[in-house]
Amino acid sequence: MRMGLREESPTDASRHKDRLKYYVDLAKIAERGKISCIFFADSYGVNDVYGGNTDATYRGGCQVAQLDPFMIISAMAAATETVGFAVSGNALYLNPYIFARSCATLDHLTDGRLGWNIVTGYTNASARAMGFDSIMPHDQRYEKAGEFVDVVYRLWEGSWDDDAQVWDVERNVAYDPARIKKIEFDGRFHKISATQQTHPSPQRVPVIFQAGSSKAGIALAGAHAEGLFCGSLVPSRTAAYMKDVRKAVADSGRDPKSVKSFAGLSTFIAPTLEEAQAKYEAAARHASPEAGLAKFGGYTNTDLSKYPLDEPFEFKEGSGDNIIRGIVEMFKAGDGSNEAWTPRKLGTKMALGSLYPVVVGTPAMVADFMEKWVEEADIDGFNLYAANFPESFEDVVDLLVPELQRRGVYWLNYPVPGGTFRENLYASPGQARVLDDHPAAKYRREREAARAIRDAEEKKVKVVETIREITGGVESLATKPQELVQITA
Repeated sequence: MRMGLREESPTDASRHKDRLKYYVDLAKIAERGKISCIFFADSYGVNDVYGGNTDATYRGGCQVAQLDPFMIISAMAAATETVGFAVSGNALYLNPYIFARSCATLDHLTDGRLGWNIVTGYTNASARAMGFDSIMPHDQRYEKAGEFVDVVYRLWEGSWDDDAQVWDVERNVAYDPARIKKIEFDGRFHKISATQQTHPSPQRVPVIFQAGSSKAGIALAGAHAEGLFCGSLVPSRTAAYMKDVRKAVADSGRDPKSVKSFAGLSTFIAPTLEEAQAKYEAAARHASPEAGLAKFGGYTNTDLSKYPLDEPFEFKEGSGDNIIRGIVEMFKAGDGSNEAWTPRKLGTKMALGSLYPVVVGTPAMVADFMEKWVEEADIDGFNLYAANFPESFEDVVDLLVPELQRRGVYWLNYPVPGGTFRENLYASPGQARVLDDHPAAKYRREREAARAIRDAEEKKVKVVETIREITGGVESLATKPQELVQITA
């Protein structure tokens, strides 16, 4: 999505993001490049911190006019066979029962290619849109999110046996009620008494993503994440973050390497450096720095409208501008310079690459940058941002991917063509369901144990009925099934 727009770029189709063709074309490009997944960073409300209103946000076209990605993904999946789709789902505002059905529906319709990025929101605007005066306190948000996740795991993994859908004409049974369990839950934030609305989807649980960087966010990621959206402007900061996350994963009893991490990156690629630089400069001309600052305000709850656009930041002791100072210093470290930063420069950077690196260069230069990050930051891949659509993504697929393939650091084909998202994430054919050490697997094991008990009871009844048939109903034999069952076994 474009992060700001002062004048229309002749190569950008973002004004058509309200039409299905935009998304179908995106899916086709991604699949052609063997991209793992397309990520929808969905959110509610509009950034309204900058200037105390939404004017800059709307004028710049930044994170506004967003369609509901749940309505779009099935059409994108119909045009492709393997690329996955990850979508943010807010654990504060969504209803777990309805959300569980929506995810299961999409997992069915995409043949198991859905991922869920667990988010808790970060703006008061989103809270007000949902009927609250302000957003819930930080740690309480994550407490509620943890309970929400637990409820949907129970619905996805605990409610239906794999063979509950039988379609047995002779028995006149479509779904076997003995193989379906009602979920009962009464917690601090959620209460439910219901069976999961739909039968088990190919993955049951969508691939779980997380992106939290706070202590509570890292704990949530450690407990649940299979994929991680991360990154900063310098690899050492990301490496430190990944160390904390992997420790949290291990502390949760999971394999630290089971979490695949993707760092944010914005690219401007061309056959020559001059051409790539020209693409960047064109994008910068079309970007709105005010919209970027509005986005910054949404992320940090900090209003930069009090600073003149073209005057360098000056931070006085005790000014309370620690957030701004820290981010500006991080940008300086990212580009390796100590040049003065103005709000215009910060806003333009936010519009073009958010709080992540922007790399400009030839395919070889960009590949060098990526390999350095993988080595130094302990990451598995990248979450790529586009300044122009479709040009930015086509440059990645047609110029960068072949270079990475030549170096042997990018697959030539999906590990499991036509497979589920999880199979391709782990490059493991047959691994459609969560790993055994994932917390959702607990409800799978409970369901399977309960099924084994029911099967044993059913077998016992069948043995007794057989004995009655053989003995003609002699009670002295039929009332001692335990010994007979042991002998039969």
